[in-house]
Amino acid sequence: MSGTINAPAEARGATPWAVVAARNGVATVFALNGLAVATWFSRVPAAREALGLSAGRLGLLLLAMSAGALVAMSTAGLVTLRLGPARTVAASTALLALGLAVVGLSASLAGSLIGVVVGLFAVGYGSGACDVAMNVEAAAVEKRLGRTIMPRFHAAWSLGSVAGAGLGAGAARLGVPVGWHLPVIAVLVLTGTLLGVRAFLAAPAESADSARPTDHRRALLATWREPRTLLIGLFVLVMAFTEGSANDWLAVAFVDGYGVSEAAGAAVFGVFVVGMTLGRTAGTVAIDRWGRVPVLFGTIGLAVAGSTCAVLAGSGALAVVGVVLWGIGASLGFPVGMSAAADEEDRAPTRVSVVAMIGYTAFLAGPPLLGFLGDHLGILPALGLVPLLLLPILALVPVLRPPAR
Repeated sequence: MSGTINAPAEARGATPWAVVAARNGVATVFALNGLAVATWFSRVPAAREALGLSAGRLGLLLLAMSAGALVAMSTAGLVTLRLGPARTVAASTALLALGLAVVGLSASLAGSLIGVVVGLFAVGYGSGACDVAMNVEAAAVEKRLGRTIMPRFHAAWSLGSVAGAGLGAGAARLGVPVGWHLPVIAVLVLTGTLLGVRAFLAAPAESADSARPTDHRRALLATWREPRTLLIGLFVLVMAFTEGSANDWLAVAFVDGYGVSEAAGAAVFGVFVVGMTLGRTAGTVAIDRWGRVPVLFGTIGLAVAGSTCAVLAGSGALAVVGVVLWGIGASLGFPVGMSAAADEEDRAPTRVSVVAMIGYTAFLAGPPLLGFLGDHLGILPALGLVPLLLLPILALVPVLRPPAR
C-alpha cells in the first residue's frame, strides 16, 4: 500500500455501510465543486468579451478569485475543527453559489466589473474553504477504507469539471449569456452539495476541543514550523500552478494562439480536464501498486512533455495531444499532496489547511503573472513557464513518501 492506514471501519467509529455512504457523499461534493469552478473557467472568454478586457486586466480580474481562496485558507482549518467538515462544506458552498450567480449577472446583464470582482472573491472564498473541509473528510474516509482513494475523489472533481467545460462549450456555441448560465449552475451545485454532506461521517465528540479555540490556533501555528508540511506545500504550490494555469488560460491561449473559436477553446479546456480525470482514476491503482514517489516522478515527466508540446507544437491538433498529456501529468500532484498532509488524521485539519494555503498561492500569483507575460509575449508562449517550474520540483517528490509506522 502507498501509505494509507489499514484500520477496520468499526475500529474507527463508523460502520462499513456508513463509510461507503460517506465515500459517495464526498465524491458528490467534489464533483459539484468541480462543476461550479469549471463553469466559470469555461466562460472566461465570454466574460472577457462582455467586459472588454485585455490579457493583463483579465489576469488582475482572475486575481480576485484567487485572493478569496487564499483568505479562506488562512482560517479554513480552524473553521473545520470547530464546525466539522459537513457544516463547513455546506456553508462555504452556499457562498460559492451566491458568488457564481453574482458573477454571471454582473458580467452579462449589468456589465459591472466591480460586481464581477466581488462575485469572484466570494467564489474563491467559498471554494477555498470547501476545498480544505472536503479534503479533510476525504482523508478520513480514505483512512477508514484502508486503501488509496484520494485521487478518485479528485477524479470526481475532474468529472464535474468535464461536465462544466462541456456545458460551457455548449452554452458558448448556442450563445447563452453567462447571466443565465452561471446562476442556474449555482442553484444546482448548492442543492446537490446540501444532499451530499448529509452522508458525511459523524463528527467525533468535540465538546472539549470546541471549548479550546486557543489550542487550535496554537496547533495551526506549530504546523507552520514543520519542515515536511512546508515542503509538501511547496510541491503542491507548483502542481497547483501547473493545473491552475491551464484552468485559467488554456481556452484563451488556444483562441489567441491557434486561432480557434471560443467554443473550440472551451472544448480544449475540456480535453485537459478529461486527461486529469483519466490520470486520477488510474492513479489510485498505480499508487497502491508502486507507491507515491515512483508514480509522481512518472506523471510529472508527462506534464513537462505535454505542456511543452501544447505551447511549441505549432499545430492545433498536435497541441491538443500535448494538452491530454499535460492533464494526465498534472492529475496526481494536488490530491497526493493533500493525502500526504493528512497522513496523521489527528493533525489533518491544520496540515491540510497549511498545505492548501501554500498551494493556493499559485492561484493568487499565477493569473497576474501569466497575464503580464501574455501582454508581452502572448498567452500561449507565456504558458511555457509551466515546464520550467516543473523540472526542479522533482527534487521534492521523495518528501511525500508516507512516514514510517
